[in-house]
Amino acid sequence: MPLLTCFRLALSSVLILFIVGYAAIAGAKPLPPVAHCSHGLSRFDELKYPPDFKHFDYVNPDAPKGGDVSLFVHGTFDSLNPYSAKGVTPALAPSYNYMRYGFSEFNEPLMVGTGQYSPSGDEIQTAYGLIAKSVEYADDNSWIVFELRPEARFHDGKPITADDVVFSFRELGEKGHPRYRMQLEPVKNVEKLDEHKVRFNFKQTGTRSQLLRVAELPVLPSHYWSKHDISKTTLEPMLHSGPYKITRVKPGVSVTFSRVKDYWGKDLPVNKGRYNFDKITLHFHRDYNMAFESFKAGGHDLHLEVIAKHWNTSYDFAAVREGKIRKRLIPHQMAYGSSFMFFNTRRAPFDDRRVREAISLMFDYEWVNKSIFYSAYKRSASYFPNSPMSSTGVPDKEEMKWLKLAKEQQPPELLTQPFKPSFTSGDGSVRKQQKRALELLKDAGWTLKGNTLIHRETGKPMRFSFLEKGASSETYLTALKKNLATIGIEMTLVRADAAQYIRQLRAHEYDMVERILPQSLAPDSELFDYFHSERADAEGSHNFAGIKQPAIDVLLDKIPQAKSSDELKSLTRSLDRMLLWQHYGIPKWYSDSMRVAHRDVFAWPKTSPVYSTPFSTWWRKDLPAEDKQDVTP
Repeated sequence: MPLLTCFRLALSSVLILFIVGYAAIAGAKPLPPVAHCSHGLSRFDELKYPPDFKHFDYVNPDAPKGGDVSLFVHGTFDSLNPYSAKGVTPALAPSYNYMRYGFSEFNEPLMVGTGQYSPSGDEIQTAYGLIAKSVEYADDNSWIVFELRPEARFHDGKPITADDVVFSFRELGEKGHPRYRMQLEPVKNVEKLDEHKVRFNFKQTGTRSQLLRVAELPVLPSHYWSKHDISKTTLEPMLHSGPYKITRVKPGVSVTFSRVKDYWGKDLPVNKGRYNFDKITLHFHRDYNMAFESFKAGGHDLHLEVIAKHWNTSYDFAAVREGKIRKRLIPHQMAYGSSFMFFNTRRAPFDDRRVREAISLMFDYEWVNKSIFYSAYKRSASYFPNSPMSSTGVPDKEEMKWLKLAKEQQPPELLTQPFKPSFTSGDGSVRKQQKRALELLKDAGWTLKGNTLIHRETGKPMRFSFLEKGASSETYLTALKKNLATIGIEMTLVRADAAQYIRQLRAHEYDMVERILPQSLAPDSELFDYFHSERADAEGSHNFAGIKQPAIDVLLDKIPQAKSSDELKSLTRSLDRMLLWQHYGIPKWYSDSMRVAHRDVFAWPKTSPVYSTPFSTWWRKDLPAEDKQDVTP
């Protein structure tokens, strides 16, 4: 926002404060809250980058643009519409979400840096203007005004206006995926103030969290979507507004994105040094092993290695020995996500906490990590691993304030002990765990007869299935299956194809399933979809365990309203303890680095973003001089 405008706003704010104070003395009704103006938003702290910043510190603003790149994505897709609750889009593919290959997803948001997968690379929970060049907001966060850039355009050349923002709010809120209804739930209404200015009014005052939630709203072209049904799947490339557009689609096989040479926002500070490839093709593979063989044969240029054994044993081939393929461990401080084998508590016997704990004891992580993963991982003991939001030790004074309110709903150990997953020697012996598991199961009404665990009242054996998506989990799930058999429990592995897997997930048709719930370093309203009672039976929700607990609901309602980082930590750590001690799932593992193998054709800035993936800042170093484009002098 121009300095003169901010000065005028500051002057008017002083006058408003004077008038409000006078009105209060005179008994008159107070005027609306004072407004602030800024080039960005921060949930708690000050913004790192000033209004006149030129680029982020972790980019090379002079990076050459050009060249093609091909990438691997695990999974498949049957739709290009990310706004619908139907279909599987490229954005749902696991490795896409983890690596975030660096192009704008579909239509750009008002501001960048706010989203679950697009944090500002060296800050937590901040946002800088993209379509919006500036914001004004109330000091009680009851409203926010976005001033749009007049130069912002969709790919057909039509300007992005306040009408498109209002349309996006209504269309996504009424017909879009449920996640948008959740995102926009705090909003009372949206007003068009003029062609390039729009105001969001909230149902109540709150924290800046609700400002950030609307700042990440994707702005849709109203002239396009008024002629298309946003609730339906489609393989037709849609009208976008970002630095890339879809130029080729092979259903279920590949998607190609081409850089928009006249992209309106290419010179913005938030985009400098990013989006450097002319063409990016995502190749989809249902099987990791087949994808790796494709990489070795030249099928794609960069391989995000998710199998630790491969990293240690499978890279002794000619291209690696000759230096044509490089292996890199890229350290990061990103929130890894809640990686768990979830129990479906909607079904017996997993509606009993003692059963869940007993089965958790039989997972021998130490043996799995040493024998299968070459000790590549760290055991998760939190729903927020690799994050300051993770609970450690015993509860502190502030956490006790929240935990004591619900101590009747929690096991007593929660208040006096740190949560620790079962620890084994790693040699395959689980005798101690067997004994404790059988004690818990006996207390829950089960008894071991011969080699079968039987319920004392019904006489039925304990049998359940584990829904899996691919072969990559087969080894450690087989190990769990064998250990459970030693205490009389029969676990069946059921593998589904990608489409069936997604359908069963959405309908919660499984006994156990493993999933990663994406987390941020400043958890917010996304936790509602993961753990709140209201989402337990909602189709398509991410409450995979079917959690329904009032004490947890209380914390979930309070977390978005946290007024400081310390309060957020206290609330989130308390939530973490409640979830862990209820044994809703078996915690898996995490890594604080990415394993990346790539052809030796890439270059990258000296500084890497620690809170986001770096690929959007890379460029090809092998470009012929005549092919290099758009290089800043």
